[in-house]
Amino acid sequence: MLNSSIGKKLLMALAGLFLCVFLVVHLGINLCLLRDDGGEWFRAAAGFMSSNKIIKVFEVFLFGGLILHIIYGIFIEIKNRISRPISYNKTYASQTSYFSKYMIHTGMIIFAFLGLHLINFYFVKLGWTPAPQGIVAVEDKHDFYNMAINLFQNPVYSFVYIGFMIFLGFHLHHAFQSAFQTLGVNHTKYNTLIKATGTIYSIAIALGFSVIPVYFLFFWGK
Repeated sequence: MLNSSIGKKLLMALAGLFLCVFLVVHLGINLCLLRDDGGEWFRAAAGFMSSNKIIKVFEVFLFGGLILHIIYGIFIEIKNRISRPISYNKTYASQTSYFSKYMIHTGMIIFAFLGLHLINFYFVKLGWTPAPQGIVAVEDKHDFYNMAINLFQNPVYSFVYIGFMIFLGFHLHHAFQSAFQTLGVNHTKYNTLIKATGTIYSIAIALGFSVIPVYFLFFWGK
């Protein structure tokens, strides 16, 4: 079952929904950066996430889910291309949605951002890469608050970050609905609600993360 195409799609959908939940938690923690408290809330939340043993277990599932989602996404894309090596002469609106056609492309862009994000934060915690330097001194490898300030005070990094968040929103818009359809939740009674929830979710995630660099570029320290 798990080795079949259906099994791979099911695992990909479940891993994707797990990552959707993680994004909500991650956004909630990051929004603590907006509080004018010297990073007290953010440091407390980040400290809890990095030290709690239960969270450590979920961290393993997170990376596992992420790897599964990427591998199966690439596998399904390759299989689809092999099974249809020649594109349709004419594409009808009913065949595929605008967002679904570029899922692999937005996924690759998000993967590139993830690598950058890991280098700037997670790998710093592990001692593999140096901490981002800038206008404030980074106390130690766990000082994610000052690392974030240094990164988001850089206009190039901030605008690149916002660009990545826009692509993330596009990816989530289709992925959210597709996951429920793969799991069999596909009925006229629920489709409208799922579609609306997916749209709101994707916009909220992309906008929520994008607000943070805007704040540090134009409002922080004013």
